[in-house]
Amino acid sequence: MANHKSAKKRAKQTIKKTERNRYYRTRYKNIVKAVRAAVEEGNKEAALEAFKVANKQLHHFVSKGFLKKQTASRKVSRLHKLVNSLEAA
Repeated sequence: MANHKSAKKRAKQTIKKTERNRYYRTRYKNIVKAVRAAVEEGNKEAALEAFKVANKQLHHFVSKGFLKKQTASRKVSRLHKLVNSLEAA
């Protein structure tokens, strides 16, 4: 256990940050899963709606420092490619 003031503060900050990141990680996985599920069903409208939410949320996560900008762009690009594959089929 932490023995001095700054170490105690760091321990509290770590707990808060861990909880916040757990929330974002869960949200991130569910958002991506929703897009992929809609594509697997072949539901173009649902896939487009889920993609719009995913695009907005992933870039929001960048502003919160959970994801790096390039990582979010790569994920959005791959999801967009997946959704567009429905339109081609």
